[in-house]
Amino acid sequence: MKKLFAFVAIMGLVTFGLSQSVVAQEAAEAASTEQVEEQNEEVSSSASVEEGEKSLHKNLKIKFIEGSAGFMSLVAIAMIFGLALCIERIVFLSLSEINSKKLLEDIQEALSKGDVEGAKNLCRDTRGPVASICYQGLLRIDEGLDTVERSVVSYGSVQASNLEKNLSWITLFIAMSPSLGFLGTVIGMVQAFDDIQRAGDISPKIVAGGMKVALITTIFGIIVALVLQVFYNYILSKVEAINSDMEDSSVTLLDIILKYNLKYKK
Repeated sequence: MKKLFAFVAIMGLVTFGLSQSVVAQEAAEAASTEQVEEQNEEVSSSASVEEGEKSLHKNLKIKFIEGSAGFMSLVAIAMIFGLALCIERIVFLSLSEINSKKLLEDIQEALSKGDVEGAKNLCRDTRGPVASICYQGLLRIDEGLDTVERSVVSYGSVQASNLEKNLSWITLFIAMSPSLGFLGTVIGMVQAFDDIQRAGDISPKIVAGGMKVALITTIFGIIVALVLQVFYNYILSKVEAINSDMEDSSVTLLDIILKYNLKYKK
C-alpha cells in the first residue's frame, strides 16, 4: 500500500512538473512571438518612414527635373549664393554684438582713475563696432570734446556701412528668384502654344506639359524669394539693433569724456 501511495505521489509530481514546463514553454513562445511581432512592426514603421523620406526627396528631384533643368538650376544657384551671403552677414553681426554697457562701465572706471591708456586697451581688446568707435574717440581725448564728437560720428558712419555690406546682393537674389520663375512661366506658356500650333488642336494633354513647367518654376522661384526675405529681414533687425547700440554708446562715451575733462583738465 505504501509503495502504491509513493508511486502515485511520484507520478503526480512528474505530471505537475511536466505541466509547469509546458506552461512555461508556451509562455516563452508567446513572449517571443510578441517580441518578434513588435520588432516587425518597428521595422515596418521605420521602413515606412524611410520610404516616405525617400519618396519626398525623390519627388523633389522629379519636380526639379520637370521644371526645366535650365531655369531650375538658375533658381537653385540664386538660392545658394543668397543663403551664403545671409549666413555670412548673420555670423558677422553676431560677432559684432557685445555687452556695450559693461564696456562703457569699464571705460568710465579707467578714466575716473586717469588711466586713458587702460581705457584704450579695453577698447582695443574688445571686438565689434562699439569698441572701435570708443577707441577712436579715446585717441582724440586730448583734442577737445568737439573733435572727439566729430571723430565718433565719422567713424560711426564707416562702421554702419560695414554692417550693411552685401545687403544689396541679397536683395538682388531675392528679386532674381521669382523673376527667373516668371521667366520660366512665360517660356512654358510659349512652349504650350507651340505644341498647340503644331498639333492643330487644343487638348489638355498637349497644354499640360508646358503649363507644368510654367507652374513649377514659378513655385520654386517664389519659395526661394520667401526664404531669402526672411533671412534678410532678420539681418536688418540685427543691423538696426547694432546701429542703435552704437548711437547710445557714442552719447555715453561723450558724457564720460566730459566728466574726465572736468576732473583732470581744470
